[in-house]
Amino acid sequence: MGTTIYDPEKAWSGYTLMPVSGIGAVLIDMNGNVVKTWKDLQGFPNKLLPGGYVMGSLGARPSEFAYQDQTDVVQVDWDGNVVWKFNKHELIKDEGHEEQWMARQHHDYQREGNPVGYYVPGMECKTDSGNTLILCHHNVQDPDISDKKLQDDCVIEVDYEGNIVWRWNSHEHFREYGFDNAAKNALFRNPNMTAAGGDWMHINSMSVLGPN
Repeated sequence: MGTTIYDPEKAWSGYTLMPVSGIGAVLIDMNGNVVKTWKDLQGFPNKLLPGGYVMGSLGARPSEFAYQDQTDVVQVDWDGNVVWKFNKHELIKDEGHEEQWMARQHHDYQREGNPVGYYVPGMECKTDSGNTLILCHHNVQDPDISDKKLQDDCVIEVDYEGNIVWRWNSHEHFREYGFDNAAKNALFRNPNMTAAGGDWMHINSMSVLGPN
């Protein structure tokens, strides 16, 4: 690793946390020096919480059965010890694999305290309590959208004990999105098929609306 260009007069000093394939979550400074590595902690994405905690995942579902499914969402401390984990969204039995619980998380999650997805003064993510919003997949059949199996997006809210206390399913709001007839026809014929079904919405982010 290394930094190609760094002009301190034009860039605010800080750190970058990123997932590195085959290594884990890596924290670097502005010069590209590795400050800390959390081995095997995947990130879709990784997020750094107050006190040196990091969130991410410890596994991904095989690509022949899914598209961008993470098996869990975890929080580890500075030394890499798991202090919080959620995976009980869906019980999965893939051919040739043992049955296991999975979160099917992808792209985003937000911890209570600062669940808005951006920095807000005076709002810090909770590290030993609070609910977590998680963007997940689930599979549905919805003939209003397509006659094919769909990999639908959903948002779930999980308390600190791992109970799902609220959920929002994307396909249930199809009529609210304003698709015209041409778009509906295209979606019906090909809802962006993957190994897991039609990835028809492909939501990449979600958060609570914060102060502005």
